[in-house]
Amino acid sequence: MTTDSRAGRPRASSRETLAEAACELFLEQGYESTSVADITRRAGVSRSSFFNYFSSKSDVLWSGLDERIDRAIASLQSLGPDATGDAVRGILLLVVRDFAPDPLALALRNAAAMGLEDELVRDTGLRHARLSAAIAEAAVEGGIDVIRADILGAAHAAAVLSSLRVWAEQGAGRGSVETVLLDALGTIHDLPWGI
Repeated sequence: MTTDSRAGRPRASSRETLAEAACELFLEQGYESTSVADITRRAGVSRSSFFNYFSSKSDVLWSGLDERIDRAIASLQSLGPDATGDAVRGILLLVVRDFAPDPLALALRNAAAMGLEDELVRDTGLRHARLSAAIAEAAVEGGIDVIRADILGAAHAAAVLSSLRVWAEQGAGRGSVETVLLDALGTIHDLPWGI
């Protein structure tokens, strides 16, 4: 009996297959010209399978980082009054530790070819806002005044996201994002959590 590999429950690798198909299409025809239907057709899965893994076309690029940011936010919230610069930096380093080249890295490196510049600016801003707010909240819990906490949050979140972009643009396989982030965090020297 022959079975169609596309029927029934999606293969365990459907998420990766969808991400690979999406990136290929973004490179071939641009982000805006690529639909979810195009991606599912290329991947050989149903539209409902796509939405089992991703909430939108943009989520294909960001889901890996979003999971890491969600864990970081939970860790930051658990610090309470024990929030120190070292503790926060340790959590932020976990966001990028062992970050392997993925759809986001490919998109950051090939933003112009994929037609993603505006999309990446907007979506980076959303991640920056979430991470910045969580860092600022931790700073306030740790006893830092609100304005300095907001500045710390914005600076540290920018260091994380800028490090990912720079790492990807330099060639994601060339080094670790962690090293780039440590350098970025070192530039935040005039703030209370400066290194």
